[in-house]
Amino acid sequence: MDKDEALRLVEENVSDRRIVLHMIAVSAIMRALARYLGEDEEEWGLVGLLHDIDYERTKADPARHGLEAENILKGRVSEEVLRAIKAHNFENTGVKPETRLENALIAADAVSGLIVASALVMPHKRLEEVRVETLEKKFRQKDFARRVSRERIMFCEKLGLSREKFFELALEALKGISGELGL
Repeated sequence: MDKDEALRLVEENVSDRRIVLHMIAVSAIMRALARYLGEDEEEWGLVGLLHDIDYERTKADPARHGLEAENILKGRVSEEVLRAIKAHNFENTGVKPETRLENALIAADAVSGLIVASALVMPHKRLEEVRVETLEKKFRQKDFARRVSRERIMFCEKLGLSREKFFELALEALKGISGELGL
């Protein structure tokens, strides 16, 4: 499946524009991580783009999140992609993250929320105003973006990345698509 086909599938299954933008953001972060780590950018980007494809179907039943995605995507993507999507909700699916791809998705999903929340409290609400130092400060403020799991962000260490390097890669990835994100 290529990116255009994946986007069509996302649009068929996700009507909330904020969720779609989140998926696009996670995809950009995943591509940046793949590039830096010498992994498959297309596959990693696809995982990021598709990871919440079942979100609207499973809002009322979070335990199904990731599992329902398998029903939508089976036969269209690799088993590695399906497993990573299920593993990003490991607390509910029971699919423990084991690979770099799986750990990267968990970290990227969480850090996207921290970065966007940080941009939204800036004077002009722009990603260009956010710095790595901003993210470090906001990360330590437990009352800031409370729904963003700091523990999940720290999955970056399972990729051999320091938090600072991870923030740098993720922030630059989102700055690269700031126009698309409206930030």
